[in-house]
Amino acid sequence: MAEPPPSTPVTIRPGAPSDDDAPYSLATEVVHAGRPPRAPDGPLSEPVTFASTYHAGGPVAYARDGNPTWDAFEAALGALEGGTALCFASGMAAVAAVFEALPLGATVVAPVNGFAGTRLLLGEGAPTGRWDVRLVDVANTDETVAACDGATLLFIESPTNPTNDIAELHELIAGAHARGATVVVDNTYATPLRQRPLALGADIVVHSATKLLSGHSDVLLGATVARDEAACAPLRRQRGLRGAGPGPMETYLALRGMRTLAVRLDQCEANAAELARRLVAHDDVESVRYPGFPDDPHHERARRQMDGFGNMIAFQVRGGAEPAEAAARATRLIVHATSLGGIETTMERRARWPGEDRTPPGLLRLSVGCEDVGDLWNDLAHALRIAASSRDTPPTPHKVHAEPRDPLARPRSPFAHGAEQ
Repeated sequence: MAEPPPSTPVTIRPGAPSDDDAPYSLATEVVHAGRPPRAPDGPLSEPVTFASTYHAGGPVAYARDGNPTWDAFEAALGALEGGTALCFASGMAAVAAVFEALPLGATVVAPVNGFAGTRLLLGEGAPTGRWDVRLVDVANTDETVAACDGATLLFIESPTNPTNDIAELHELIAGAHARGATVVVDNTYATPLRQRPLALGADIVVHSATKLLSGHSDVLLGATVARDEAACAPLRRQRGLRGAGPGPMETYLALRGMRTLAVRLDQCEANAAELARRLVAHDDVESVRYPGFPDDPHHERARRQMDGFGNMIAFQVRGGAEPAEAAARATRLIVHATSLGGIETTMERRARWPGEDRTPPGLLRLSVGCEDVGDLWNDLAHALRIAASSRDTPPTPHKVHAEPRDPLARPRSPFAHGAEQ
């Protein structure tokens, strides 16, 4: 596997020694950014501030306007991404703020091959004319740039969830800007330690901080990071008007989790590379998508714009939905769950959810955690043996075809069940 490029340096944060003109690495910045000023007997970490009411006279009139714990998280994430950060109650709240800040009837170009929740949200507003939505394959650069003619906003996801496609960010951003569109990049899969879209020209970055940023499967949080205050102000207004701010305890936990992002991500990524290598050679695996492979169709794209290849693997089990579902349910160490980015490894068959009609039925999304890679492989090999045996037995409808209720799904939405095809 090709060696990833060196980590991107960042600007020294305020308060760094004036005689040290070398920027800190991101691995250092993630540990120190957003901490309180150094003072005798001062706390090293930002305390959790529980407050709904503030003394009058300052810029924060009410708890929907701000919180000191928010400030610490936002300073840290902003330093990593290179912009002005805002935290939200969830990743979907952050995405919703981006779309709600647009004028009525704005044309939005969004990925058909990305997170279903984003499509479902856009699908709620499209029938009423709130947005004019153009769904595209963001891995197809020419198609996506062409769709930006007359568009207000291009929303990109890279790598895509769950298929691990890589969009050519530099080309898409330049093409969209040339056509007058604002560009937003969902950086949840990569994190700023592996990809910095603002440095590539994007206007806004969004995160589900629930995932890798917090990293412990105990927080629901989202974030935006804007290039400048002009781009940030409408998002801040949407957060306040809609009451979409997070609780201070959730924000504190996300910040504490983010302090270990560099070491967690290094371990998860190393595990992912090894598991992907073994999956490729397994007889019961039909295909594997991991951008770290030199023969992955999007490896060169990832190598050019990322500082590593991440912890996410997409692989298809031979035989389709029934064997894949059997494998997901057969694991003993790997958790069968629908989130990602925690220190524990999780896996699920994404096509079981409404809105995932374009996802191959036998595809499993594997979020690789920090466990011993040998233990993880033994569990995967066991699950694949179960998958192979299921191909010789009649299908079990309740395992494969029963669709859990997705709170984002709306049966009448034209985007909810593959109508975008």
